Formats: sequence, structure tokens, C-alpha cells
Amino acid sequence: MTDPFGFLKIPRRPVPARPVEERLSDWNEVYAGQALLPLVSEQAGRCMDCGIPFCHSGCPLGNLIPEWNAYAARGDWQAAAERLHATNNFPEFTGRLCPAPCEDACVLAINADPVTIKNVEQAIADQIWERGYAPPQPPERLSGKTVAVIGSGPAGLAAAQQLTRAGHTVALYERADRIGGLLRYGIPAFKMEKRHLDRRIEQMRAEGTKFRTGVDVGSDLDATELRRRHDAMVIAVGAMEQRELPVPGRELYGIHQAMDYLTLANRVREGDYASSPVTAEGKHVVIVGGGDTGSDCLGTALRQGAVSVVQLDINPEPGDARPDTEPWPIYPKVYRISHAHEEARGREGTDPRVFSSATLRFEGDPAGHVRELHLTEVEPRARRPRPDTERVIPAELVLLALGFSGPERGTGLMKQLGLTLDDRGNFARDEAFAAETAERAGRTGRTRTEGIFVAGDAGRGQSLVVWAIAEGRAAASATDRYLTGSTVLPAPVTAKDRPLVA
Repeated sequence: MTDPFGFLKIPRRPVPARPVEERLSDWNEVYAGQALLPLVSEQAGRCMDCGIPFCHSGCPLGNLIPEWNAYAARGDWQAAAERLHATNNFPEFTGRLCPAPCEDACVLAINADPVTIKNVEQAIADQIWERGYAPPQPPERLSGKTVAVIGSGPAGLAAAQQLTRAGHTVALYERADRIGGLLRYGIPAFKMEKRHLDRRIEQMRAEGTKFRTGVDVGSDLDATELRRRHDAMVIAVGAMEQRELPVPGRELYGIHQAMDYLTLANRVREGDYASSPVTAEGKHVVIVGGGDTGSDCLGTALRQGAVSVVQLDINPEPGDARPDTEPWPIYPKVYRISHAHEEARGREGTDPRVFSSATLRFEGDPAGHVRELHLTEVEPRARRPRPDTERVIPAELVLLALGFSGPERGTGLMKQLGLTLDDRGNFARDEAFAAETAERAGRTGRTRTEGIFVAGDAGRGQSLVVWAIAEGRAAASATDRYLTGSTVLPAPVTAKDRPLVA
């Protein structure tokens, strides 16, 4: 612990983002070039070093937050880096992308402002690379076992790195042309520049992980044959079954799934296109869906030069204070402003979101292009349309950000490996495996097919980047135990663990 009275003397001061107009003129991260260290070290000193640090429970990775807070407060970045890497393979990802449920679980949050944990984590993660604290860690010896990892999102990357470092020969297969999954093509550069992803991939390549891009396992490559060639397999293909909006007019041109839109925008940043084939430039844009993906679409549309952007959220507008039904340390549903919402408010002066609203239908022009969206207010719980509340808003580009309902159905991968779905629509993971061992590490991720494990959103459903990394680490632990009979790899979560809820 540093100053035992720091939390009493020092007010919470998050790191400020760049000015709105400045960041709307480029695609750089919202914090790019900000002076983090003096402010972050002071804020880390607010950590109380609680007897029971509930921030550990708020994070599925079990990050050792009070420990690296103390080191950051003293400016001991090497020790902070070691403590951060002890539980998290990719803190530069989580420090930028995670909504920080650890902050809402901070003991200070009971009756005060929590520690700026996310800012501290990002600062340590950046110092790790600036000071050379992330050298490749190739294994001292090889086990002679081979593992195929399918999918290169955060879960697949974490599983691959853990298994490679344990001495197994790992080949990671990705159907896209570049490694990274949604980190590459789903997350806009203004939230995380791809250089952070690229240098981790180079680190993993130096450690011995083999990358195979442009290979759709189950289509381009028979999954059964791939399983036969390896001693074990980890499935980390994500939850990419996109939810639809079955309303009249859905077939009109100009209505796109949000992830398709974001992928094209990211491909422009990668140099694949001079400009996006689907752009918001000069258009009235409507985003259907109030979650993080919708916010990413909002920030992207603003940077592309949209005339206006409206984001529809079927949920009622949350209050500013934590509701009694969601007590500390639960991550509460409160009114939150993302960087994209801040940018839209700066331009228009109002929140771009319309709460308690639902789409009734779309109208188009004679050429079949969408031009209007008819919406209605809905009842808060039943979500039934309220009478006499229908109105029309202009819509020349509509983005459906309705989330995902699990892994893609009926794929060759699913059929060839005999994977089944659970009652949530995700790949089923066999709980009978839990009876084989009393140890927690052995209860994670195995399917009913021998030697095949499922990690991340494919088994859990749509979730946060911290859950994906935790699942990748846990699946690696279970796979290592399956291959060798024992393991020292950590398993921070089990297949049935869920976020802390009321």
C-alpha cells in the first residue's frame, strides 16, 4: 500500500480524452498522445488495498489490481508489468476495450468514486512495450503434443499463447485474411489501434505459435481430418450468428448488419479499400441497437461524415444512480456515455440515443433504397408499442446492431466435429468432465467429443473481452491437463461461471 489516506485526499480524475473535434478528424485512439503517467500514478495511490479486494471478483481474469496499483503509484513499472501479466495475456487490449466492471466492484464505489483502474491498466500495458518488458517467452522444451486452435479472437489467441508457452506445438487457424477476429475487423481503430494487435502476434510467432490465415475449417479444410492430425483442438470461433430485424422493408438497399459495416471500415484502415463500399458520408444514419457495437458504429459514422446519426435503444433510459435492485459490487445498468456518444453530443448538443423505441418498418424510394424508418415508443417491460407514438425519421443508411445469438449454425465445422448446441444456443460443453477430477482447472471447456475444447463466445455467448481471455486461459489449462495428465496453467473461470448479477 502507498498512502493509506490517499483515497481520502485525492479525488478521482480519469485521464481526459482528446478534444472531440480533434479526434473526429482522424482515426487515432481517443487517448492518443495523452500524458498518462503523472496522473495515473497519483490515481493509483487512491487504492485502499482492501482486506477483501472485490475488484478481483468484478474481473473474471482475477487481475491482481491492488498489487499493480501499488507498483504504479511508486512508478515501478517493471513490477507492475509482472503482476499484470500474471493474470492477463493482453492487458493492452483489455485496458482499452473492457468496460471495467472491476471499477464498479471497487470497495470505494460503495459510497465514493472508484479507483480509475482501467486508466492504470492501460498505462502499465503501454509501459510494458515502451520499456521492453514483453519479450517472447518460447518454451524451454517441447512436449511433442500438437494442438489446433480454430479462431483468432482474444479467446483463441490467449489459448494459443498459453499452450505454446507450455511446450505444445500450436497451429492457429483463421478464416479471414488477417489474424485477430473481432479485434481486427470488429473494433474500430479509434478504440484500439491495430499496432497493439500486430506486436502481440509477432511476439506469439517468435514464441513458436504457427498462424494459418484464409483457412475456413469445415469448408476449406475438413475439421475431422484436422482433428486426426492433432492431439487436441480448441474451438474459439466466437458468436457470429447475427440477430435479424424481421420488419417490413428489411430487404431495401442501405440496410446492413453492423459487423459487416464495421469490417469494411476497418479494411479501409488496413489498406484494402481507398474508401468503404458502405459509407455514412453525406447520409442520415440510423443505428438499431443500444449496445457497444452500436456505439462503435456511431463513432465510425461520425468520422465518415454522416449528416446525422440516431441510435435506437429498446431499453428505457437508465438513471444516473445505481438502482437498489443492483447493489454493489454488481456492474449496474446506469446512464453511461461512451466516447462516441460524447462526440455526437458535441456536434448536435443532445444524446443521439432514443430510448424505449422500436422499429416498425422501413420505407424506400422507387429505386428500392431505404429513405425512412418508422419507429414507436414501447412499454418498458413488455416492450409493446405504445398507441399513438409512431413517428418517422430520415434513414439513408441503417445499421443493425442487435447482437449475436451464438456461433454460426449448421457450419461444416459443427457438423464434422459433432458439436451440439446448449439451451442458450452456444456450443455445448460436457459437464460430465467435471466428475473426472475434483480440480477446478479440469472443469473447463471440454465438449462431448474426445480432445475437443470450446473457449470464448462460442461456448459462453456474446460477452466481454476479459471473459474471452479468461476462457482462453482456462481452456488452455484443461487442454494441457488432457494432454499431459497435469497442468500448472491457471484456469480463472469454468464453463458455467457467469458475471456477478443480482
